Amino acid sequence: MRDAFEIGEHPLTLRSRKAERRDGFTLEELDFTTLHGERVRGFIARPLHSRSVPAVLCIHAHGFRYDVGASELLDGRAGLHSPPGPAFAAMGLATLMIDMPAFGLRTEPGESARTKARLWRGCSLAGQMVGEQAAAFAWLAARDDIVADRIGVYGMSMGATLGYWLAAVEPRIACVAHLCCFADFASLIDTGAHDLHGIYLTIPGLLNLTSNGEIAGRIAPRPQFIGIGDQDPLTPPGAVDRALVQTKAAYDRAGASGKLVVHREPESGHAETPAMRAAVVDFFRRHLADG
Repeated sequence: MRDAFEIGEHPLTLRSRKAERRDGFTLEELDFTTLHGERVRGFIARPLHSRSVPAVLCIHAHGFRYDVGASELLDGRAGLHSPPGPAFAAMGLATLMIDMPAFGLRTEPGESARTKARLWRGCSLAGQMVGEQAAAFAWLAARDDIVADRIGVYGMSMGATLGYWLAAVEPRIACVAHLCCFADFASLIDTGAHDLHGIYLTIPGLLNLTSNGEIAGRIAPRPQFIGIGDQDPLTPPGAVDRALVQTKAAYDRAGASGKLVVHREPESGHAETPAMRAAVVDFFRRHLADG
């Protein structure tokens, strides 16, 4: 899986950092560069005090809103209950979010051009995304004001998939909460629902190696929260069920069945509901904030 997701091959270097006080939290605007010189915008929201705090690496969604990117941390987006940065800062957690390739201030080249270029070179855009998130995690864990062994991951939709893929290959991640993008890919192909997902997600041969249920199972015995709306066309119930069987089996084998939290809402769709956010807050409070 490390080869498939290209962990460590996409380092980020901090160029500049600017901090300001906001209502209830401190905001840092970050400017990174990739190995190839592309600039990457990032934001950190953290409590106003200067003590070391646990943290959450937040990964933004897709939604074909290429203009949003990392600003999701502060401004939210359609489908999210509220912006995660201020909400988690109120819990005593720092949060970091960076622009993924083709989003935010990185809209050119676009998703299609980037995906094709990566595939033609025998790589994938999803692999680059996970690699950059791994670099963001490492940078966050190295900060003096962050409790390095209490860093979780949170994401919805695209951010959900990247989140549990990252947690599967980065053992230092303490816990992960992902929403509205957990399903067995082979089942999605069988129903045609795979074509509702972005082209960035294409990894040639992935299903010959593993499945999403097995990938998420690699996170065991660490805590994992899976949020699902059964009316979500991107994750039909049958595809969710098939993935859950594999993930639950992995947690059972690890003797950690109580560490897997599955929150399903029969009437909700591709959105973080108030109840889902409340459950995520409780999850992070138990596994990070109250450490």
